[in-house]
Amino acid sequence: MGVSSESPVGGTIVTPARRRRTGRAGAVLTWLAVTPFAAWAVTRLAGLERGAIPTQIMTATPYAAAGSLVPLMIAALGRRRAATAVALLASTVLGFSVLPRTLGVAEATAGRPLRVLTVNLLFGRADTQTIMNMVRELRPDVLNTQELTPGAVDGLDVAGLTEVMPHRVLQAEWSAGGSGIFSRFPLEPLDDALPPLEGHNMPVARLSLPGGAPVELFDVHPVPPIGPHAAAWQKALESLPGPSGGTVRILAGDFNASLDHVPMRRLLARGYKDAADQVGAGLIPTWPANRRIPPIITIDHVLVDERVGVKAVSVHDVPGTDHRAVFAELSVP
Repeated sequence: MGVSSESPVGGTIVTPARRRRTGRAGAVLTWLAVTPFAAWAVTRLAGLERGAIPTQIMTATPYAAAGSLVPLMIAALGRRRAATAVALLASTVLGFSVLPRTLGVAEATAGRPLRVLTVNLLFGRADTQTIMNMVRELRPDVLNTQELTPGAVDGLDVAGLTEVMPHRVLQAEWSAGGSGIFSRFPLEPLDDALPPLEGHNMPVARLSLPGGAPVELFDVHPVPPIGPHAAAWQKALESLPGPSGGTVRILAGDFNASLDHVPMRRLLARGYKDAADQVGAGLIPTWPANRRIPPIITIDHVLVDERVGVKAVSVHDVPGTDHRAVFAELSVP
């Protein structure tokens, strides 16, 4: 049954109730589309994610930023002013969180050149000959490895790594917990640089880089934030020290974290910058590689002291592992 009213020129105007119901349904559907992205924006802005599942979901923030344009368009086309305002605000917050990673702000910085390559070997299954070819082509001064097994060490040495990088601080294991730093220049292990942590080994070494003071290298690999391991993941990232006034520090590895995670953002706020972010390559995904689906998230990083210049960053495929390698050309003061 409709609603009637008298017209000033005579007759009766009837407004069907169905149209009103349709309008209400449209408003409800619009808010159902807008609300998840608004909640995501608030969570990202305020750093409210807690627990394993929200932490894992936060990795998809770049996709949420792109997807937030859809409810904005729906609200705008439906002339829902309040919903449009909320959707616009959510898109703005998410956009400003993500877009700077594609722009790059690196400036030329004079200093000593340092090339860093990092790769997760997936239980030592990564193709060692491919890694050796990358070492010869890219000529890194340092190679950080995660999930390094004794077998992978032997494979790399057979491929010729001993000749190119004779210096090393290794904590290899027959599991995902192994890690190791290889270098062209002398390394001194720093066994007390980190507190005892649950999960993977994270060796630290002092690199004797020619032309100035040594550089501290951290081979980073916290456990993934899955199930009960989320607390250990957060603790590992929080244990990483900030830059020191007298010592340049470089953190490279599989962080199991994106730039949208609160512990990672806090680590950067202590005085680091993400090398890929600096050159506009911060959204290049690194995991999962060599799968039926292409890489979708960025969890492998090279973090550098704010005094370090970033010249270039590139990402490379390595058969046998589910991570892509990250290579950074740096300039150390």
